[in-house]
Amino acid sequence: SLYVSEYFSQSAQKLSFYSWYGNAKLFHFHVPEDTVQLRWLLQASRGKGPECTSMEITVHFRYGAPPVINPLGTRFPANATIRPSYNISITLSSAVQNTTFVNVSTPAAGDWFIAAHLPEAAGRIEVKGFSTPCPYMFQADMFVLRLTDMPVLEPDAPMTQTIVSPAKPLHVKVFVPKHASRMRFELQSCVTNKQKACAVRVVLGSITLPQSFQRIITCTGSVNCSLAVDSPPWEKWLQIMVESLGAADASVSVEMLASFTACKPGSTSSFLNLSSLNQSQTGPRPGSTGAVGSPSLSTGETSRNSSNQRSFCLQNQPIVREDLDVVSVRYRLLNGPSVPVHSISPTILLLNLNTGMDSGGSLVVSLLLNKTSVGLANASVVACVSAASPVLSLNATHNCSTAFFQGYPLSVSPSSMEAMLIVLYPQTDDWFVSLQLICLKGQGECNATEAKVTVFAYLTPCFNDCGSYGQCSLLRRHGYLYAGCSCKAGWGGWSCTDDTKAQSVGAQNLATLLLTLSNLMFLPAIAVAVYRYYLVEASVYTYTMFFSTFYHACDQPGIAVMCIMDYDTLQYCDFLGSVVSIWVTILCMSRVKKILKYVLFVLGTLLIAMSLQLDRRGVWNMMGPCLFALVIMIAAWVHHGVKRRHCYPSSWKRWVFYLLPGITLAFIAISVYAFMETNENYYYTHSIWHVLVASSVAFLLPPRDKHKKPWAWSQKLTCRYQICQNDREELYAVT
Repeated sequence: SLYVSEYFSQSAQKLSFYSWYGNAKLFHFHVPEDTVQLRWLLQASRGKGPECTSMEITVHFRYGAPPVINPLGTRFPANATIRPSYNISITLSSAVQNTTFVNVSTPAAGDWFIAAHLPEAAGRIEVKGFSTPCPYMFQADMFVLRLTDMPVLEPDAPMTQTIVSPAKPLHVKVFVPKHASRMRFELQSCVTNKQKACAVRVVLGSITLPQSFQRIITCTGSVNCSLAVDSPPWEKWLQIMVESLGAADASVSVEMLASFTACKPGSTSSFLNLSSLNQSQTGPRPGSTGAVGSPSLSTGETSRNSSNQRSFCLQNQPIVREDLDVVSVRYRLLNGPSVPVHSISPTILLLNLNTGMDSGGSLVVSLLLNKTSVGLANASVVACVSAASPVLSLNATHNCSTAFFQGYPLSVSPSSMEAMLIVLYPQTDDWFVSLQLICLKGQGECNATEAKVTVFAYLTPCFNDCGSYGQCSLLRRHGYLYAGCSCKAGWGGWSCTDDTKAQSVGAQNLATLLLTLSNLMFLPAIAVAVYRYYLVEASVYTYTMFFSTFYHACDQPGIAVMCIMDYDTLQYCDFLGSVVSIWVTILCMSRVKKILKYVLFVLGTLLIAMSLQLDRRGVWNMMGPCLFALVIMIAAWVHHGVKRRHCYPSSWKRWVFYLLPGITLAFIAISVYAFMETNENYYYTHSIWHVLVASSVAFLLPPRDKHKKPWAWSQKLTCRYQICQNDREELYAVT
């Protein structure tokens, strides 16, 4: 056999601490057909700075769809499928880099996904620029070894092959046709060249993670050895591996045979005509009766279908896939939403999810039983949702397993008429819904009974749109799109349905009131500015108070939310007002000439607006204007002190009762903002920041000019004669 090795690589990604699925870094690979060996090369590294400590990286693997993970141990939504992913841990301790290999023999061909993340996030809110986080990088590479000339085992045609040595097992493949209900593999003869007892092991199927359903048999001697599986995957290549268990230098010759049992399908409509398709898309025509898009069946046709169903092992229902949006699909039955279900053979619905872009959402299947359609009180409708092939033998034990897949059971009865199933990240494949009527006292009572079940099936990015306390986010890795829920207000879980740590409505109202009403502490600063005739500064404080109040009213995670305009606009105006307030306050303290002060006001505001547009959360957007304004203030104070030949400000009362308290409040506010805020205490620590900053402004504003009277601005509002005052301005005589 000729083996070919191939190498696939993707760029490294920076890992994040885990708080929701968007923090997990996803890698998407495609394993080619006829692959017999797969090796993952996992490389993890960290920075060399003192902030880098030992760290454990968790890596999850899954075939067909992104892994469903739960690092936080939260609850999943009701009726959701929960199958833990296969994962390993990589520890970065003293070594800067760690390399790990993961080997998979006979992997399934198709999409494979890897997700990596750091431990749970600490919840601390870090200001960008105050601290340097340690970079943890992760990269996944894939090596595959595949056969270029893998022998094909034809159905019902014996094939003889030789196993040269135990180190080189034999690989063959067989194509499973559509509507195959059973496959039987036989090892008809087994001969060794050492005249010893033949011992081989036969493995049917490929490995899929997190669960693998390979069928393994061990054959000894020259007697026939066989293995039969029900519901093999339709229209797929099934890989078979035969390995010798004998001596290292012994070759084994085997004769193999594969046979299939076909299942004759029946259908309520033999062909799909354009009129029924148009009716299903546009709705019923005027004067028509019955369900949307369901053609009327005469009594004779109904009785003929009932008499013919005994000759079929399954009943197909025509269904249309309607793509609505990204990772959003709706399935509609052409014969109406109600599906007839019988006890003789199962009714099959095909849900096409094999486009390669459907595995990043949630598949929802809902059943509703029409109670009047069931003639027996002890009858129930059993359903199975499976991938690759349908379940063709349903019973009351709800064993929804096919040859290489464990399906998901559902059931409805007169006592429980509704059932729902949520498949999180369904693997890329054809999915089937099998329904059959079951009687507890015997199937003979159900032969003449028909149940009507309304089936709703759709693919959605996030189930229930993440509820009232979550936000559905569309994530992207290269060209692959998938969705995840980002929860708020203490809610957690896959769909934000876990209320273990949820905030009560009272706590949410309290948080909103604290964050909004704490901005009213700007009122004293505004009053002081107006009293001292600093009208421009007062207008800036008013602007900041207004937008900070309504930004935090819109920024709340719970139900106590009020947005007067777009969220992004409110956030930008809040950040702009905060930085400009600090800018104008420090410039006002410098006591430079008015014309220079107002030029700096306008020029600084324009530059601050530009820098916030470039990086809204950068620490230098606040620290830069502050430091530059402090340099101007210190230079102005030194100039005044040198000119007057004494310290400026000269009054010790000014220092003790105004400047020192204001500076202290400002430093405490910066410390709280930069080092104490977390997700849990944000609503009161940030409220303290509002109170301290607004209070410091009231203390730091300089006194009014001596020639200005208190509330002098009110005199400008009236039009009357005034006594000329000496404003200490230079007068020029015109001659």
